[in-house]
Amino acid sequence: MDSDGDEFMSELSNEFLDDSDDGSLGDEYEDNDTVFSDDKDLYKQKRKPYEVEYKVLAPAEIKRDQLGQVNEVSTILGLPPEWAAVLLRFSKWKKEKLIEGYMEQPEKILEDAGLGSNLDHSAQIEVLSDFTCDICCEDGPNLETFTMRCGHRFCVECYRNYLAQKILEEGEASRIECPGEGCHQVMDSKSLDLLVTDDLKDRYQFFLLRNFVDDTDNLHWCPAPDCEYAIECHVKPRDLPRIVPTVRCECQNQFCFGCSRADHQPAPCNLVKLWLQKCADDSETANWISANTKECPKCLSTIEKNGGCNHMTCRKCKHEFCWMCMGLWAEHGTAWYNCNRYEEKSGQEARTVQAKSRQYLERYLHYYHRYSNHENSAKLDEELFIKTEKKMTSLQSTSGLSWIEVQFLETASRALQQCRQTLKWTYAFAYYLARNNLTEIFEDNQKDLEMAVESLSEMFEKEVSELANLKVDILDKTAYCNKRRVILLSDTAENLKRGMTAQLISLYRTMQCTC
Repeated sequence: MDSDGDEFMSELSNEFLDDSDDGSLGDEYEDNDTVFSDDKDLYKQKRKPYEVEYKVLAPAEIKRDQLGQVNEVSTILGLPPEWAAVLLRFSKWKKEKLIEGYMEQPEKILEDAGLGSNLDHSAQIEVLSDFTCDICCEDGPNLETFTMRCGHRFCVECYRNYLAQKILEEGEASRIECPGEGCHQVMDSKSLDLLVTDDLKDRYQFFLLRNFVDDTDNLHWCPAPDCEYAIECHVKPRDLPRIVPTVRCECQNQFCFGCSRADHQPAPCNLVKLWLQKCADDSETANWISANTKECPKCLSTIEKNGGCNHMTCRKCKHEFCWMCMGLWAEHGTAWYNCNRYEEKSGQEARTVQAKSRQYLERYLHYYHRYSNHENSAKLDEELFIKTEKKMTSLQSTSGLSWIEVQFLETASRALQQCRQTLKWTYAFAYYLARNNLTEIFEDNQKDLEMAVESLSEMFEKEVSELANLKVDILDKTAYCNKRRVILLSDTAENLKRGMTAQLISLYRTMQCTC
């Protein structure tokens, strides 16, 4: 293992195996009976164990929150609002820390923030008859000039060009310093308003809003392209090994508040990082595994997977098998189902270094193959969803069902995609699990969800003429898939919250993953 791996494993070990940790996640996670009343909150009912409290904020709400903090600090410290805003931006919007520091050393805080100690002089525009600008060397009998509180004076035109460059080209807003050489005086919004056009003011306020969210710990922008919403969530970084804070934006984008990746429940962020790094390091192996074709286990004919369902039927010999484990499909609806489990090898096979290396590789391939398969199946299911509306229209015209009545297809399609996403990450999570009773329970839940998903996927891909007769079955299976997903996520989340990660995570396995 390299030094970076050692350092990361040490950090992971400290996070997961701290004996002093009581497993508590704070008051906001202990009460699962919380009911949200705000219209912007996604959940209106009792939270499930894997759900977190959060709020979706529109730009107007973010600005209102920002101004509220500015006015509060302005009142407490007895400073103009524009100065309070500069101080808050300097302190990364840590209000309590700022107030405490200002009360102890006001002059130092003002100086460090770029406001200086000259409280009497104010920024202003003046017309001077005898002045030469040090930037453009322009002079004239009636030259408009501007000076900040620091006393550095330049012509208004140079100031405007300087501000336009800072805002439009550099995207700077929170700390625009005086153009005077070596001067670190920061321009406040009131001074800037004297110089720039309304368009530039709007752009300036836009960047200030971006910086406000970026600098506030409990606010994150939605990572979806062109989305203007932010999420407020009070999950702390120290809690991330024990909870996956999945949130859903107003734009319907669902992502992890902790790392901004797409929803990766039930795997915690640090395991996701480990797993993705592992996959990247074994990119050639991953490329081989991700191939779109396999050979029929009976007649060896090449078969291409073109749908999300893993029930494969060879066109040549009619052999039915599972795409993931290549086993008989007939066994996948019975107690013999064992596709999701990795069977450990023992005895002579693991005695030599070479045999151990091969065993580690086989173990990784087992989980990566299933992870990759559900990822690819989800993409195929998503492509199928694009065609769903056409299928719904066709079903409506041939069966006599109304448009409302054929919505069960869209509901089933969305459930398939969500369950596939969850199943994908269960295999990344399972790779790091030690063998014990909790692991057995996790794999049983994983198996039940996987079997339900495959059954629904198979029904969903039937011909349009058969779908009307399958409506009740599809609705029942969709509900069952959602139920099994809730059970799996709830059970895993409860174990993580109770501080049982030390019993679940095998550091030995984790260390071997970087070998």
